Amino acid sequence: MTGIPDGFQELLVASVGAERAGTVLAALQTAPSVSVRLNPAKLQECPFPEAEKVAWSPYGYLLKERPVFTLDPLFHAGCYYVQDTSAMFVGHVFRQVTEALQPGCQVLDLCAAPGGKTTDLAASLRERFGDRYTLISNEVMRNRYGVLRSNVETWGDPRVGTVSRDPSAFGCEPVFDAIVADVPCSGEGMFRKDAQAAAEWSPKTVEFCAARSRRILSDIWPTLKPGGILVYSTCTFNHFENDDTVAWIAGELGADVIPLTSFPPVADTKYGQVLLPGLVPGEGQFVAALKKHGDITDTIGGRFPGRAEFPGASASSMPAGQIVNVDRQTALNYLHGDAIVLPADAPIGPVTIAYEGHPLGPAKNLGKRCNNLYPKNKRIRMDIR
Repeated sequence: MTGIPDGFQELLVASVGAERAGTVLAALQTAPSVSVRLNPAKLQECPFPEAEKVAWSPYGYLLKERPVFTLDPLFHAGCYYVQDTSAMFVGHVFRQVTEALQPGCQVLDLCAAPGGKTTDLAASLRERFGDRYTLISNEVMRNRYGVLRSNVETWGDPRVGTVSRDPSAFGCEPVFDAIVADVPCSGEGMFRKDAQAAAEWSPKTVEFCAARSRRILSDIWPTLKPGGILVYSTCTFNHFENDDTVAWIAGELGADVIPLTSFPPVADTKYGQVLLPGLVPGEGQFVAALKKHGDITDTIGGRFPGRAEFPGASASSMPAGQIVNVDRQTALNYLHGDAIVLPADAPIGPVTIAYEGHPLGPAKNLGKRCNNLYPKNKRIRMDIR
């Protein structure tokens, strides 16, 4: 990134201080980092050499360089998710403030696409509760919902359901024990990765995003149980969308701000914590947590109203036939949609193609040839040679 929008530097200084603002501005001129978060249900060891553990994520790794993820069959098998290290901090805060959740809990990821935070929450909830939880992952924008659903399917957790609703359409019944709201924001924390975010930024954009966040939270607030937890996050730095909005939630909607444990080099703010490029390896992220006034009297109370799709239940992790392991090139040919030939001892009929034991998708083995049934919308489009 080279250009800084007019008015951004002044607001950055007012929000994080002059010294930290200088660090951020310098970092925005450098290349972004790259990191992944493992799917603990599928992979326990990082497949990338010399990767460094992310301090606040039990499954996060910072990579030395960016590989071509599209050409890694493990990526297509849902063995890991490519996610910025700063975005992983939302999962860290969620784990910290939801220790009182019980088996049977219901959690909502409100603004979920493309699915990074959903899959992080799913890993944490599954580790604690096994199958005894429900995670509803919502994305109101239909063009983004398809990406969310695909990523949830690839992750492969059958307890994660996806929906596409405006927050106002969730009703008023208090059914969720916890809500994660990574609200649409002015995107200051993404300037280094997204030139369009910088080009579209203005003080008016900040004002609009702050107002929109409050509308979203007002609409969804009735669905959070009394005593329930809200994890609020943005990928921006300014106090209007961050601390000021947290104060508004507490005062207008009725909640207590939950103090977060300091985690240097993450910076503490008045009501939450902010990750600043230059102080951390990733991009910008703000996180805060609040507890809704009242006490939860029935943890497994009301059920989520309406229908949700549970794509994990039909993902490649649910084999359609006997698993047949193939080598890397055959796996890539399969993911590309090409015809493949399986070993002579492979069973005839429906099979599941796998790489290193991780299912990729279905095929029908006819002996001398194999019908490739990998979904067309997921096939690799780039040259795999």
